[in-house]
Amino acid sequence: MLVLDPAASWDSIVLKKRNWQTILILYLLPLWLIAFAAEFYGLVHWGKPRGFVSELKTLSNSTALIFEILQLILMAVLAFVGAKLIKALGETFHGRNTFNQTFTVVAYGLGPVYTMRIFDAFSGAAGWVYWATWGVGIVLTFAILYLGIPKVMLPDPPHAFGLYMTSCVFLLMVSGLIRFLTFTFLQGKFGKLDSLIETIIAHMPILQSFNQHHF
Repeated sequence: MLVLDPAASWDSIVLKKRNWQTILILYLLPLWLIAFAAEFYGLVHWGKPRGFVSELKTLSNSTALIFEILQLILMAVLAFVGAKLIKALGETFHGRNTFNQTFTVVAYGLGPVYTMRIFDAFSGAAGWVYWATWGVGIVLTFAILYLGIPKVMLPDPPHAFGLYMTSCVFLLMVSGLIRFLTFTFLQGKFGKLDSLIETIIAHMPILQSFNQHHF
């Protein structure tokens, strides 16, 4: 509804006054876990183009699990770092916002970016589709934040657009960097990280047995 009717949706969010812990558990965590499950299935069953010849390869259950756990950590970093950055930005525009306010803006604003990760499950998502899904998500994020920042953070009218633009640029940069890192790993260009994951799996029997399960 933030995409279809952003004004009414933001009004409802403001009235509920949820703290950041509630938003994390009831809104963000379900989105992250749905994307986690979708991409895990795709990595194990359909694979991704990996290596210099971009040969389509599937990942073992354990490797896909570790990768998705790392993705969860990066998604949390994006939300919390984004909230901290926008809080700092608000102060440069003479705002006095709480962490709850900025986390609310970032969490709901990044909803499309997190949701579009579901499409990463498909095998072609390691190429241009992988970047296209992020691109669609970040554009929708910009659209949602256009009303979200004024309604939640209540900046002075002369500073509202400047705060909006700088916030969008920061989220674009941070989310783009995370996307680049995950894309590079899926392309098989982090050889040392691949070796580290294989070492972890070799020394953890529970992960070895996890490879024998069928999902």
